[in-house]
Amino acid sequence: MSFVHEIKAWPTFSWDAAAILPRLGRTRHTQGLLLGRMRQLGLDERAEAALEVITSDVVHSAAIEGERLDAAEVRSSIARRLHLPHGGVRRASSDVEGIVEVMLDATQNASQPVTAERLCGWHAALFPVGYSGTRPIAVGVWRPVEAGPMQVVSGPIGRERVHFEAPAAERIPREMTGFIAWINADDGVDPLLRAAIAHFWFVTIHPFEDGNGRLARAIAELMLARADGCSDRFYSMSTQIEAERKDYYRLLERTQRGDGGITDWLTWFLDCLERSLDQAQTLTSGVLRKAETWRRINAGPPVNERQRLVVNRLFDGFTGGLTTSKYAKLAKCSADTALRDIGDLVARGLLVRSAAGGRSTSYRLAE
Repeated sequence: MSFVHEIKAWPTFSWDAAAILPRLGRTRHTQGLLLGRMRQLGLDERAEAALEVITSDVVHSAAIEGERLDAAEVRSSIARRLHLPHGGVRRASSDVEGIVEVMLDATQNASQPVTAERLCGWHAALFPVGYSGTRPIAVGVWRPVEAGPMQVVSGPIGRERVHFEAPAAERIPREMTGFIAWINADDGVDPLLRAAIAHFWFVTIHPFEDGNGRLARAIAELMLARADGCSDRFYSMSTQIEAERKDYYRLLERTQRGDGGITDWLTWFLDCLERSLDQAQTLTSGVLRKAETWRRINAGPPVNERQRLVVNRLFDGFTGGLTTSKYAKLAKCSADTALRDIGDLVARGLLVRSAAGGRSTSYRLAE
């Protein structure tokens, strides 16, 4: 069977509207509920939610390709670039800075035209030293002829299986001209479907020597930001894709060996997107709870800076229960001061004491 980019109709895509439209309507409904909920938040809470989502998106997009990034570095880089107070906690490596730059440009500037120069700039940011691992690659330019055929292969030598072979390098300028013209136009197709099509189309062309998967997902995020009508990100498609990585690659391979019919790809993409929206509701609940708690705190007598620091740490994720010694270490205070601060937070109804007593006494946030 030939690859989809080899058929005469390429790049014309078709799908079964009867199968897709109900899923599209359901996903649009879930999207609307989430965006409506986020509008209830203040600017600070929305920025905090976006910080968590973009951090997750960057970390998991890299993980899909087998690259492990330090989440603290990613978070610090994003916060600094967005001028949020969490920035500067940890210095990020050039690799982290590059992928963060790509994702933020894709989402914060989603309304700006996609150009060859912009995509090549993204590629250069992903590979700041011109190497993919230990292998030198052409950076910031389309895949060169001398790089040879781009194939995805598995199996032992002599019995290799070619999962996919991208268009020859000579075709890339023409292919990318058509893709870029389409992505900047409005063909009347629902923006969520256009996000799925853009992802599949770009990764099939495979215009660069490496990094095509990460850039395809960045393009999809750009298209989703356009679909949302806002640059703030409140759900992470890459996080959900990483959780469903086997299905992701299976659908890509099957569709790339097809005849231009992309119903199965669109179905999976929309279902995966809906699951990512559902997961975002959990994050939103946590942010809303934190915002409501601080509104309640600020309505009464003020807490001190030590208490504010520790309560925020508990909301941001804290391993195990809070003990007096942990409080003292976090707040950089004496054990007696920590005990008084904790007692005050318990009296306010913000902390709850565990059932165990004595040295095992610990505390958690009240529900």
